[in-house]
Amino acid sequence: MQDVLIGSAVSAMSTGLGAIPILFMKNVTHRWRDILLAYTAGIMTSASMFSLIPEALSLSNTWVVAFGLMLGCLTLLWLERIVPHVDLEKMEHALGNSKNNHAPIDHKSMLIIAAITLHNLPEGLSVGVSYASGSEALGPLIAFSIGLQNAPEGFLVALFLVTQNVNKWKALGVAALTGGVEIITALIGFFLSSFVSNLVPYGLSFAAGAMMFIVYKELIPESHGDGHQRAATISFVAGIITMLALTQWV
Repeated sequence: MQDVLIGSAVSAMSTGLGAIPILFMKNVTHRWRDILLAYTAGIMTSASMFSLIPEALSLSNTWVVAFGLMLGCLTLLWLERIVPHVDLEKMEHALGNSKNNHAPIDHKSMLIIAAITLHNLPEGLSVGVSYASGSEALGPLIAFSIGLQNAPEGFLVALFLVTQNVNKWKALGVAALTGGVEIITALIGFFLSSFVSNLVPYGLSFAAGAMMFIVYKELIPESHGDGHQRAATISFVAGIITMLALTQWV
């Protein structure tokens, strides 16, 4: 219980930590953003393929894993249909063209905040289920990979709010709160998997499917959209190597 609280808190806090640079700067180059996104994609791909899926297979079979993977993907597709989706690429263009209008957090900003917050729900479940799997190393690894993915989201949410003339500290607080839901959903995933033992392989597969959806649908396209494909590709492979090394050392 204590471990899942710590892991989910670290993962959730990464959203706020990623927003801290907003206190000192007002923009981020496309190149560094693409490198960070690709690195995160490599981390999440490696976590799914070499940690979540093998662990799920060891507890069940191919049919269970396939079902969980598809369920994770379909859940993210469903969320995209019901939640106003704001991808990082469009947000970045909006940041470049926006002007301060001396307004509080408006309707558009609230939609962006809601989209990012709901987007974090399945990520929290992934962390909780990983801690319930019985593998001591799996939970921290997944919390780490999810935390890396949360950091650029937190930065861009805070940056967007600042361009809308929202106070920097308030923008930082709002960005941090968008990740707070992960603690709640992590606890839900942990307790469900702990009390329903057969649910663990489904949960691990679901987490892998959700993470792979994020990688293929969001992170890779966004990291290759500004002419920095070579640097992003190298960063992606570096992310895979990083997670492989962590898997061996932890």
